[in-house]
Amino acid sequence: MLSRIVLASASPRRLELLASLGLEVQVRPSRYDEPDDPSITPLQLAIRHARAKALDVAGQSRPGDGEVIVAADTVVDLNGVALNKPRDAQDAARMLGALSGREHRVHTAYAIAIPAAHPGYALTEADGLLEESSTTRVRFYRLQAEEIAAYIASGEPMDKAGAYGIQGRAASLVESIDGDFYTVMGFPLGRFVRTMRRLGFAFPSANQTRVT
Repeated sequence: MLSRIVLASASPRRLELLASLGLEVQVRPSRYDEPDDPSITPLQLAIRHARAKALDVAGQSRPGDGEVIVAADTVVDLNGVALNKPRDAQDAARMLGALSGREHRVHTAYAIAIPAAHPGYALTEADGLLEESSTTRVRFYRLQAEEIAAYIASGEPMDKAGAYGIQGRAASLVESIDGDFYTVMGFPLGRFVRTMRRLGFAFPSANQTRVT
């Protein structure tokens, strides 16, 4: 039974999604700083970031703790160019202007560190880390300058890849979505559940969530 998990992220969205599964979630943010790397694809960048976050937090754990650690990273991909979190309001305006009236992809990768004592460890990589990813297509309406300015003034874009959060005010900017909504939100919950079941983990039958 998987009743407790360590989240290697300070993301309130990922915390909310994992807690919805009835898990006790311990938040332990990674110290990894997510550097850009234009030499690789946006999807590869998301996978690299998720892996590095998981390894960083796993390295802080004591041997024998038996903790399951999950880390994730989301990258907005506009024609092969990664749009990460904006540096400031001007950068957010640039990103939203570039997304206006166009389709883009959102990649969310996650990495799971499995305790060596668990039978599922044999199904992962040699270091006990399993990586998976999900991609969703999103199209924005054509945005007016005033609309972009008002959204930036809300403060919502500043901690989000691509300078928007689909679960918030940016829902009004989205014309269509093709794929998993939760991938855009920051964590492909359904895929994660199926990954954990494949590794031999069962989830609590009742929602008795605790966040630590």
